[in-house]
Amino acid sequence: MKNLLLVGLITLLFSCNGTAQKSTETNTKEKETFKVVKSDKEWKELLTKDQYYVLRQEGTERPFSSPLNKVTQAGTFHCAACNTPLYETKHKFDSGTGWPSFDRGIDGNIAYDSDRKLGYVRTELVCGTCGGHLGHMFNDGPSDTTGKRHCINGDALTFEPTN
Repeated sequence: MKNLLLVGLITLLFSCNGTAQKSTETNTKEKETFKVVKSDKEWKELLTKDQYYVLRQEGTERPFSSPLNKVTQAGTFHCAACNTPLYETKHKFDSGTGWPSFDRGIDGNIAYDSDRKLGYVRTELVCGTCGGHLGHMFNDGPSDTTGKRHCINGDALTFEPTN
């Protein structure tokens, strides 16, 4: 009897995750038309292997592997794929996670999407110009500013110091 009840409960749970719910999900990257569009071949020629993995395949670099995690001098972090300015050093903070972290991006240059790859919804951050994957946004940033943490892959960025 317990086995039958367990099978019934599992069936009910899986049936609640049907296609009717999934049809209402939206994917910003599929709907949006980005200003910079290239073929996979063109991106592979333009980017390093690690940059391509992060920006075009939505990969994640190893924590504490990016030299940009330690950058504190004044300047701007740009998209490594299309050079769009995305973040300023003045909004960068040490989150202790091993990835460059910011409490906000440059208005209008970052697009937001829903990422469900890990079984729960996360806010994915993409370049608003080329759609390249940057990282994710969390609600555990500095409470004295925005309360947000943009957790960004260093391979998605280049840094230009202020002269």
